[in-house]
Amino acid sequence: MSPRSALVNEELRRRSKERLLQAAVELVSEHGYDATTLGDIADRAGSARGLVSYYFPGKRHLVQSAVHRLMHRTLEEALEREPRTEDGRERMARAIDAILGLARDRPVLMRQHMAGLLQAEGFLPCPEQRRLAELLSDTVARHGSHDVEADYPMLRALLMGAVYAALMPGAPMPVPALREELFKRYGLDWELGVPPDTEASGGTDGTDLTRFFATGPAADCPAPAPRPEPDAQPK
Repeated sequence: MSPRSALVNEELRRRSKERLLQAAVELVSEHGYDATTLGDIADRAGSARGLVSYYFPGKRHLVQSAVHRLMHRTLEEALEREPRTEDGRERMARAIDAILGLARDRPVLMRQHMAGLLQAEGFLPCPEQRRLAELLSDTVARHGSHDVEADYPMLRALLMGAVYAALMPGAPMPVPALREELFKRYGLDWELGVPPDTEASGGTDGTDLTRFFATGPAADCPAPAPRPEPDAQPK
C-alpha cells in the first residue's frame, strides 16, 4: 500500500485538531474547567493524548481557543442568518444578542472562560480570537464608527462586562436588562436582532456543535504547510 500523501496527512491533522476543540467545549460545558483533564478531552475526541500537546501549549490555551471558536462561529452564524442584511444597526443588534445568548445558554462554559481570563496566564492570543475580533471590528465599522480602533475595544469591553454581570455567582443580572442597556448605548430598537422570548434563539443552545467544528472532509480555510506528525503515543 502506498504511503499517504502530505495533503491527506494534513487533512487528518486538521480533523484531529477540530475534534479536540469540540471535545473541550463539550466537556467544560458539562463538568467545568477544573474537572476536565487533557486526557478526558483526548478521549472524547478519539485522539492520542500526545497530540494535545502537539497542537496546544496547555489546557488553558486549548480551552480558550475552543471557546473563541464557538464565539466566532456563533457570531458569524448570527450575522449571516436569513434574511441577510447589510444594515449596520441590525448587525450590531445580532452581535449583541449572539454573545449574550452564549452567556444565557452556556453559563458553565462562559463562566469558566471569563474566570480563565483573570488567571495568571490571562488572555492568550490565538487564530480563533483573531477571527472573533475581525467580526466584531467589522460590526463596529458597519454600525458607522469613524474610529474602529477605539470603538472595537469598547464594544469588546462592554460585551465582556455584560457576560460577567449575567454570570456573577450570587448576584447575576437578567440578560434582558443587560440587552436593554447595550441597545441604548448603540441606539438600537428593541425589535432588532433576536429579542428575548422569540422563536429564533440564535442557535446557541443546541447540544449538537458539529456545525461549529469542521471535522468533515472540507476545510473552512486553506490548510497550512504540512509538518511531520509527532510521536502520538501516551506517555
